[in-house]
Order: sequence, then C-alpha cells, then structure tokens
Amino acid sequence: MLRRLLLKPVVALGALLQQLEHQIGVASLPKFANRPKALVIQLPRRIQSPERITVGDGVKLGPNSVLSANTVYPGGWLRHPEGHHVSQQFDSRIVIGNRVTATSSLQVVALKEIVIEDDVMFAANVFICDGVHSTRSGDKPYKYQGMDRITPIRIGRGSWIGQNVVILPGVTVGEMAVLGANSVVTRDIPPRSIAFGNPARVIKYWDMESGSWKTVIDHRDEEQPFVSP
Repeated sequence: MLRRLLLKPVVALGALLQQLEHQIGVASLPKFANRPKALVIQLPRRIQSPERITVGDGVKLGPNSVLSANTVYPGGWLRHPEGHHVSQQFDSRIVIGNRVTATSSLQVVALKEIVIEDDVMFAANVFICDGVHSTRSGDKPYKYQGMDRITPIRIGRGSWIGQNVVILPGVTVGEMAVLGANSVVTRDIPPRSIAFGNPARVIKYWDMESGSWKTVIDHRDEEQPFVSP
C-alpha cells in the first residue's frame, strides 16, 4: 500500500518533468528560414545556421539530432594550431519537407544542399552529409585537408531510411524507397525499390502492374535476404 502511495507522486512528477522538457524544447527552438508549424526537435539537439534551414510543418525529430548547414571549414577543434589546414567557405542549405519523422540521432550536415521531401521516415542513427574529408594526400592528417566531393543529396517523398544508414554525397533516393539497416548508400536508389548493404544495392522493386514486390536477381552471387530497417 505504501509503495503504491509513493509511486503515484513519482509518476506524476515524471509526467510533469516530461511536459516541462517539451515546453522548453519548443520555446528554445531557433529561428529557421521559415516558420514551421507543429515542429518538435527533442532535447538535446544541435542546430547550426538555422537561417539556412527550411523545415516543413508537423516535423518531429527525436533527441540527439543534428542539423548543420555549414558555412566554413574547419570548425574550432579541426584547425591546425599553426594554421596548416585548408580553409573553405560554403553557401549551404537544408530543406526538410512536411511530416518528416526521425526516432533519434539524425545527423544532417550540408556543405551545399540536402533536400528531404515530405513524409520521409528515419530510424535512429542516420548520417547524411553532402561532402567527405579530402584524401588527396596520404602524408597530411585528413582533418587538415578540407572537404571534397561536395554534391547535393535528395531523399524522395515517403521513403523509409533504416537504422544506422549512411548516405554519401551526390545520392538521390527515389520516392517511396526503402533502405535497410546498416546500409551505406554510395549511388542513386530508384523510386519504389528496396536496397541494403555496403554499398547498398537494390534487391526488390515495386511492380505497378501486379501490385507486388519483385526480387532483383543479381548473378554475381546468391540472392540476398531482405533485412528490415
């Protein structure tokens, strides 16, 4: 009986703290390039250059998410103490459509442009960046060589991006595509297809005539099983 009596105020306090955290999170959102409605980005979070980020209505991103529209490289701790690093400037932007959702730890890092269309669903720990660290020299630490291969990324409407997916520069993910867990996406993924692996490759596609998924036979090896995101 005593335990039940003590449990009720603890539960009530927990609910109150959760509500307070939500209110603080909403109130402390920065000013984006537009004025999105019903936006939730849970704490903790990191948002860089919000004036370069456009966010749709009804977007909900879980905790530990990063939205970074970079304008310079390197940041503070990547600079060489004696200035022996490549310095770059960027005109970047991030565009997020309506009703985009992410479980947690979504990282979107733009040096040029990343577009995420309406109704895209992200599982946890997804990393998207439209540039990579340069590897022009094998003698100089890579963090001092600047960014390279800077090419826009687009993720199509209604896509499902699975756990721990990495999307690399220049990739277009077609609408209604599925990327399986732990995939590294190095090239375009067609609309209404299922892809997974490192590098990700298409294993199924949606057949409009039959209204069903069809398996893609890859004769390089045996058919791979579908891994759910």
